[in-house]
Amino acid sequence: MSFLTYLISGLSLGSIYAIIALGYTMVYGIAKMLNFAHGDFIMVGCYIIFSVTASLGGNPLLGILVAVVLCTILGITTEFVAYRPLRGAASPLAVLITAIGVSYFLENVALLIFGADIKSFTSVISWEGLSFADGQLRIQGVTIVTILISVLVLVVLQLFIKKTKQGQAMLAVAEDKGAATLMGIDVNKTIMLTFAIGSALAAIAGALLCSAYPSLSPYTGAMPGIKAFVAAVLGGIGSIPGAMIGGLVLGIVEILSKTYISSQLSDAIVFGILVIVLLVKPTGILGKKIQEKV
Repeated sequence: MSFLTYLISGLSLGSIYAIIALGYTMVYGIAKMLNFAHGDFIMVGCYIIFSVTASLGGNPLLGILVAVVLCTILGITTEFVAYRPLRGAASPLAVLITAIGVSYFLENVALLIFGADIKSFTSVISWEGLSFADGQLRIQGVTIVTILISVLVLVVLQLFIKKTKQGQAMLAVAEDKGAATLMGIDVNKTIMLTFAIGSALAAIAGALLCSAYPSLSPYTGAMPGIKAFVAAVLGGIGSIPGAMIGGLVLGIVEILSKTYISSQLSDAIVFGILVIVLLVKPTGILGKKIQEKV
């Protein structure tokens, strides 16, 4: 029973990584850039939920709704102000350095507003969960809800990409921006929509992350953001199902490593598996090899 409990905990953590990784993989797949400030959008979403629930009598649903809206606006604004002017830059390093700068900017703004003290985050999920086998196996409500939401997000995203005009426009822009422009697709609006969706997912992931691990600081999203990026690369960056698979694998490996090997070595094991997978299959689990035209 203990192994099954740890496995379910790994699926829960992996589901959070997967939702965050979806934001990375969508932005990279369509805009061909790495938004390393994505992890800090998680932190911003958590602080918004924390502030709304503290000031309005602890209404978690309202807090999540406000966080999703404000994080979406933050993502759109960041893309318009910081990333769009550099889209045609000669070196892709310009966008990468700017993303790192945005990350530090958000962290320091949070430090100025909320301070460096770690705050206790009240879970937005009050359901206690389920018990099986006469109480020997207990699954917390936040664990069940996290897994279900990750599956729902994956299904909705897949349907959105395949069944809507905006989704088809994203696929076209991801394939060839120039050809998409000639076909009448507004590339700027499509990329802006991608950032909006990714930022909204970051707010949802933040609510789940801080509900499962109830502490909040200006650096809350830093390490989960890095690990989610690893999950996106592991699954095949640019692939939505790949991000889901990569996140789940990463979460399970991390929890089992902490339990059966060493909590101090768990991160090293996670990154070591990434190195091995990329040595065997550089494009990731579901990634496709891209033919370069010369």
